[in-house]
Amino acid sequence: MAKIIAIANQKGGVGKTTTAINLAASLAAADMRSLLIDLDPQSNAGSGLGIRKGTYTKSTYHVLVHGEPLASILQTTELECMFVAPASRELVGATMELAQEADRDQRLKNALAPVLESFDYIVIDCPPSLDMLTVNALIAANSILIPIQCEYFALEGVSELMETIRQIRRLRNPELEIEGVLLTMFDDRTNLSHQVMEDLKGFFGDKLFSTIVPRNIRLGEAPSHGRPILLYDIKSKGAESYIKLAKEIIHGTEKGARSGIERTVGHPGT
Repeated sequence: MAKIIAIANQKGGVGKTTTAINLAASLAAADMRSLLIDLDPQSNAGSGLGIRKGTYTKSTYHVLVHGEPLASILQTTELECMFVAPASRELVGATMELAQEADRDQRLKNALAPVLESFDYIVIDCPPSLDMLTVNALIAANSILIPIQCEYFALEGVSELMETIRQIRRLRNPELEIEGVLLTMFDDRTNLSHQVMEDLKGFFGDKLFSTIVPRNIRLGEAPSHGRPILLYDIKSKGAESYIKLAKEIIHGTEKGARSGIERTVGHPGT
């Protein structure tokens, strides 16, 4: 059954979509069946994988608002194990259209249920806000991955996000965990990047991934070519980082699964 990871931070420009695309692609390259769900009306996750806006008739908007089966909107990618559920500008009005619906915050969870057995990982690219789309993602997810840019105001808004996570846990999804916090756009040459890293270590502790995504020209170029970084330039620092991140997540999932088995049947010899 798929592990569902929401990539969320209400602050824009922190690398959410870059992370969503390249994490899902790196998982697929590791022979994990991955699905990327685009919930951002800007639709950049799809275009960053070569799926041009306007070339498809149904999107995640139709799934959330009109009940279209998720499987019917999936698009293939260059990676055999990776699929994408593209977004569209119509998502801008989804919150208003769902406002009177009793299940408005669980539409994505319900839509994902029929495809959970078809994938190992489902990665959700959330919009840069804490609106109904992000709430749907957090209710559907097993965990949240928080990208944070190495800049002066890195922690700005994080307390609001953490409060939203607490509320989701209390009211709708008690199993929601923090997958980890990912440092993005790290510049090893600047004191600021190192200071931000130390601040985040102090704030998040062991929830900070050991993987750090550097500022990387090739990583920035890849979306304009409609390819994930590992297909655009496998030797780049950006590709190395996201492959390492995928390994961290796979290892963490396997470790968690083993712990779950031990809790159920007891340690060997007990």
